[in-house]
Amino acid sequence: MTNKLIGSDFDEFLRDEGILDDAGAAATKRVIAFQIAQEMERARISQSELARRMNTSRSTVERLLDPTNPSVTLQTLERAASAVGKRLKVQLTV
Repeated sequence: MTNKLIGSDFDEFLRDEGILDDAGAAATKRVIAFQIAQEMERARISQSELARRMNTSRSTVERLLDPTNPSVTLQTLERAASAVGKRLKVQLTV
């Protein structure tokens, strides 16, 4: 009995399982949430202050910073980046 996954890469496995796009989106969200949290820490900005700067609620900021919560829009990410003095850059890659 041979294992069809031997020699394949992880992306190929995720593609075969039909979850490559979802996994990529979740990973991207985790990275952005982590980067925003780092910038907040560096600038000593609380969640309440970030919410004020974004003109939104603290619960929205909590969802934004929760790496497991996928329900964040690009607009929210843009406002968060701006609130910590950064710009969000989105691009297509190969």
